[in-house]
Amino acid sequence: MDLAWALGPPPQGGSGTTFILTQLPFFIAIFAIFYFLLIRPQQKERKRVEDMRANLKKGDRVITAGGLIGTIVGLNEQTVTLKVADSVRVECLRSAVTGLRADTKAAQESA
Repeated sequence: MDLAWALGPPPQGGSGTTFILTQLPFFIAIFAIFYFLLIRPQQKERKRVEDMRANLKKGDRVITAGGLIGTIVGLNEQTVTLKVADSVRVECLRSAVTGLRADTKAAQESA
């Protein structure tokens, strides 16, 4: 008999609009928290990486997604040619470049 009461129609007199109006601020607050803590920082980081990839130039020391560290000796629209050793050149996609690396030799000489 309890199951029949649970499956019955809702009691009359209550309105669904008060439930929505009381819960709406909580949903807005949760979305705002997600936006400022997750979405916005990720968008800023993606924009920074895209700008860095667009402004690559010869002579920059870069780090790839695979962990290679090299100096750019050639640029193409899609690819970058890196010099990783004296006679070793590697061609990789621009999208594989994850960051710039400060030249450690120049930093040590200036110190």
